[in-house]
Amino acid sequence: MAFVSFVGRVLFASLFILSAYQEFNDFGVDGGPAAKYLSPKFHVFSNHLTSQTGLLLPEVQIKHLVAAAIVLKGIGGLLFIFGSSLGAYLLLLHQAIATPLLYDFYNYDVDKKEYTQLFLKFTQNLALFGALLFFIGMKNSMPRRQMRKRAPKSKTV
Repeated sequence: MAFVSFVGRVLFASLFILSAYQEFNDFGVDGGPAAKYLSPKFHVFSNHLTSQTGLLLPEVQIKHLVAAAIVLKGIGGLLFIFGSSLGAYLLLLHQAIATPLLYDFYNYDVDKKEYTQLFLKFTQNLALFGALLFFIGMKNSMPRRQMRKRAPKSKTV
């Protein structure tokens, strides 16, 4: 059972690790294609947040956000493979931040083609989020191994 669990974690984490590797290779000086894709979505999100709540997000460079996403996915994925809850929490943090930013179906009309595509990706990422929550819940519900004290052997005379 432990081997099957390990293989499942490797397959699950490979999604994040391969994505981080690809973004790292394309990063360049300006953050690469990921930064170009994220920039307008981040500005729409920050404008929407400001108009709804009055809170201003601090000024950040998009390439720093992309770098943070690469680090969260890479380190979180590697730790997750070895069964670490910290890795699952890092991946949860990435999913919680990236999913509503990247898959902003709520900015499109239901009749548009983009709405359907973004909504499907959004729900897929929610499923990944749920799987991470399931992992953390199962990890916390399993009792820790306790060292058994051996009974002293009686001496025979």
